[in-house]
Amino acid sequence: MTTFKAYRIYNEAGKVQARLVETTLQELDAGEVVIKAAYSSVNFKDALAATGAGRIIRRFPCVGGIDVAGSVASSSDARFKEGDAVLCTSYDLGVAHDGGYAEYARVPADWVVPLPQGLNVFEAMALGTAGFTAGLAVERMEHEGLKPSNGPVIVTGATGGVGSIAIDILAGAGYHVVALTGKQAETDYLKQLGAQEVMLRGELDLSKIKPLDKATWAGAVDNLGGDVLSWLASTMQVGGALASIGLAASHTFNTTVMPFILRGVSLLGVDSVNAPMPIRKKVWQRLATDLRPRHLQAMTATVALEQLPTVFDQILKAQVRGRTVVKVGG
Repeated sequence: MTTFKAYRIYNEAGKVQARLVETTLQELDAGEVVIKAAYSSVNFKDALAATGAGRIIRRFPCVGGIDVAGSVASSSDARFKEGDAVLCTSYDLGVAHDGGYAEYARVPADWVVPLPQGLNVFEAMALGTAGFTAGLAVERMEHEGLKPSNGPVIVTGATGGVGSIAIDILAGAGYHVVALTGKQAETDYLKQLGAQEVMLRGELDLSKIKPLDKATWAGAVDNLGGDVLSWLASTMQVGGALASIGLAASHTFNTTVMPFILRGVSLLGVDSVNAPMPIRKKVWQRLATDLRPRHLQAMTATVALEQLPTVFDQILKAQVRGRTVVKVGG
């Protein structure tokens, strides 16, 4: 019986512990498609899951990693054949179903996305859940009428994975992008990605948020929640589209109905986990074509499975910028 490496998360005496182990295909959760993994990635959610910093894992033990890309090793589903390049992100992967931090993943066929032409498996994981979320936010905002001529789009949590990719793809699509960050030292990095302006979060007075403030933003991608999201709602233009995609600062949100009934602002919840397959395939196709980031390599670091604990710690301390790809296979 062939063994391979996997990074498995346990609950031991009430404490979440994760470590690299040897496992077999027979020990993985059931599924119609076996993927020989080439790469996975590290998302904020992965760090919360593997460290126990957030109540993410719903079943122990579980192989971590909410993303995986590679080639089909075997399939009992006619939609996929051996050798097909594929990717899988979210659903229960890495939280209630063995995930991408292993040399093989076995998953339900309904979760699998054929790799779009124009992307390789490394690029798919440099994007990963973060890139899919950013693309889904843009897709939703444009569905609500956002276009470059409407005015500036602001991206908060700008140096993170979602923020970096959102800036890159929005700027590449012709939008005037403003990056909001707490890290002044990353100004040059954000401008290299395409931000035309960089605002510092520390310069905002979030203690005095008005129900309606100066109408500024045609669109917004918010990774933070909390007071920043409240401020964004008050500063949206008439007909503006505000995409809420994260809670890195807070899960709370205090506002009034005024932005929504007096300015027609759309508050868009972006849920990458439950996105239906048709929209999932559409967004991935756009990420390979018109929304393809121009600086993906520059914003991406690569690590081995053994280095995951260090990366998790850095992410939770907001010491990582851009994306981190995990090399899990040959």
